[in-house]
Amino acid sequence: DDGVDGVDDPQFQTKFELPYQNLSLPFYVVLGNHDYGSTSAEFWRVDAQVEYSQHSSKWNMPATHYDFSVEHASFYGLDSNSLMWGISDDQENWLNSALNTSQSTWKIAYGHHPYISNGKHGNAGEYEGYSNIPIVSGADVEDFMEDHICGKVDLYLSGHDHNRQWLQPTCGTEFIVSGAAAKNTDLVGRGTATFWEDDSSEGFVWIELADNQLTGVFYDKNGKEDFRRVLTK
Repeated sequence: DDGVDGVDDPQFQTKFELPYQNLSLPFYVVLGNHDYGSTSAEFWRVDAQVEYSQHSSKWNMPATHYDFSVEHASFYGLDSNSLMWGISDDQENWLNSALNTSQSTWKIAYGHHPYISNGKHGNAGEYEGYSNIPIVSGADVEDFMEDHICGKVDLYLSGHDHNRQWLQPTCGTEFIVSGAAAKNTDLVGRGTATFWEDDSSEGFVWIELADNQLTGVFYDKNGKEDFRRVLTK
């Protein structure tokens, strides 16, 4: 809940290295509000998470926002908490350049805060039910998504709300909320149409890319398949 104090913070061991010690997969990490401390405004805390990439064989966060490509897919990791505070120029310039130069078949962006969600936090621009307090409501997140994500990437992955949702695209991009790895919070019905949503079980989403086909599957905590969707380009 309060981020880390440095690369030697024991939370890197207790909450990352030890729980995932049997997995050899690379982890591509992005920053959430708690990584910025309990106030979500302790900007000094995030430097350690970038630096920790040099101390771990599987933790990858080369910068607060970054991109990389694998075969025919490009991935864009956002720092959505900075967007909450209206700090966006650097990310805007980076993302525009990265998207414009990519020749990949698939473009996938991911960040902590959702653009649309039927969870407690809700939709960007109306987070927590507020619409008149920009920092609280996520108005700058909404603007960034509509200007730089909508219709420009195929899929945007987020968490923040602790449930699982595959929302129907509203602006030319697919949106998934998958924040139920450790706990659930209730769906509250923000009125956004979904292909599927659940707040009854912890779980995760698994996504595979094969040529011009994307397959996404939601599983519950026991590995039971709950929902599957296939996109073809």
